[in-house]
Amino acid sequence: MVTIEQVIDQKYAKLGDILQSMNKVVVAFSGGVDSAFLLKAALEFMGKDRVLAITADSETYPEREKLEAIALAGSLGAPHEVIHTSELDIPGYAENPTNRCYFCKNSLFDHLIPIAHARGYEHVVFGAIADDLGEHRPGLQAAHERGVRAPLLEAGIKKSEIRHLSRKFGLATWDKPSFACLSSRIPYGEAITAEKLSMIDRAEDFLIQLGFRQVRVRQHDTLARIEVPASELADVLAVAETVHAKLKEIGYAYVTMDLKGYRSGSLNEVLAPQEQSIQAAAQA
Repeated sequence: MVTIEQVIDQKYAKLGDILQSMNKVVVAFSGGVDSAFLLKAALEFMGKDRVLAITADSETYPEREKLEAIALAGSLGAPHEVIHTSELDIPGYAENPTNRCYFCKNSLFDHLIPIAHARGYEHVVFGAIADDLGEHRPGLQAAHERGVRAPLLEAGIKKSEIRHLSRKFGLATWDKPSFACLSSRIPYGEAITAEKLSMIDRAEDFLIQLGFRQVRVRQHDTLARIEVPASELADVLAVAETVHAKLKEIGYAYVTMDLKGYRSGSLNEVLAPQEQSIQAAAQA
């Protein structure tokens, strides 16, 4: 009987075969759970002379995440560069359509692919995983169109398996909370602005300083809707006055809590089932 550990090891071996077949790669590196694990694997299977990690710094990417990415790449001994991009300059992005992530990833690849070609790296890879299939992930379509590879997805590796292996390999990100760009806090159809992104970043940073690791501040016009794991709702209530005062100072007129608690992509819940099916089919 094959054990779960053996299945995970088989997937990791498959990941190694995939990476070694690519010769030289540029890794889109955000410093999150998935891209950190991908970078670690690429360094192990390919060696640092065949790997370049690149982090895109923009309005939608918090400073704390950038600093963590720089520190992590350094601890891994990875060749690493930070480039500056601006999603708000992408035509159509600021209008916040339901395929917003398509524009973002397409623009990211616009930056990474020329760098890879100019320096002799044969592939650009990013950290999409098996769990992303069937979800609202327009970025996968952009990757498919541009020939950008997703080795973790190709190996069939899931988030739980990445966390398991990351812990086994001593990666500090093994239990890092999930993160998505700050634009994901703004409902589709509501314009994305630098001011909104700054407000969200400041509000989430404040909650993180209070000790809430997995947190989202969804912005609905002048209302802030806080998401933390359901088990921590009472903890937020215990500091409600402090949180309310700070978020009012930041600029929110109303501060609320989502009683269902944190869940990834909660703003996708309002999408029509037909649109979700179309998106899933496009990513298959």
